[in-house]
Amino acid sequence: MKNTENIRNKIERLPKGYVFTYSDFLFDIEYKEAVIKALNRMAVAGSIRKISKGRFYKPEITIFGELKPSIREIVKDLLIKDGKVTGYITGYSIYNELGLTTQLSSTIQIGRNEVRSSLKRDIYTISFIKQKNKITKDKIPLFQILDSIRFIKKIPDVSITQSCSRFIKILEVFPKERIIEAIKLSMKYPPYSRALLGAILDESNSDVDTASLQASLNFISIYKIPEATKALKYSRKWNLL
Repeated sequence: MKNTENIRNKIERLPKGYVFTYSDFLFDIEYKEAVIKALNRMAVAGSIRKISKGRFYKPEITIFGELKPSIREIVKDLLIKDGKVTGYITGYSIYNELGLTTQLSSTIQIGRNEVRSSLKRDIYTISFIKQKNKITKDKIPLFQILDSIRFIKKIPDVSITQSCSRFIKILEVFPKERIIEAIKLSMKYPPYSRALLGAILDESNSDVDTASLQASLNFISIYKIPEATKALKYSRKWNLL
């Protein structure tokens, strides 16, 4: 009984929407089995919600209904380990943040150096994309843009032409040094995405030297992204047809 009361008191102090696990309570309570049983009982009773095995949150009820935890909260253990960045949110969630689409998705995509099988948490399917560059916090915004260019054909509810126009607007306001860094990172991306990046940069940043991007491509290779040519007047230079 005392264990359950201690758990309830600690949960009361947690922010609403904060995702917690059994381990959050093992520093305060001696017996692991008691913690597991108490949290599962509370989930069945409805005072907390369970999103997957051993993962819970305290629900927030508003006039619009019950709010779920943020996507970052749901996957935070897959992004940082022992204080070190190991992954980043990319794909569908970022398409929306970048203004590429208004559509929301129940799939959360995570970029990591070491990928793993997809998994389910609450209503979400979590899948993984391999990132060949070393992941650091400052590079994440660049990875998210490069990933979006790489998967431009999969951005929902928008044409490739519209996406290219949006990428031009995004990269127009990027500092030159960040563009140069993005070019370096793109060398570990597929050739077609480097070609597309080059054409977008030629359109949006005429003072950025894209020669290294062009030199990285096979000059006889053709990259078939027909809709891109409508927004990119330098598409032929990059063999985008």
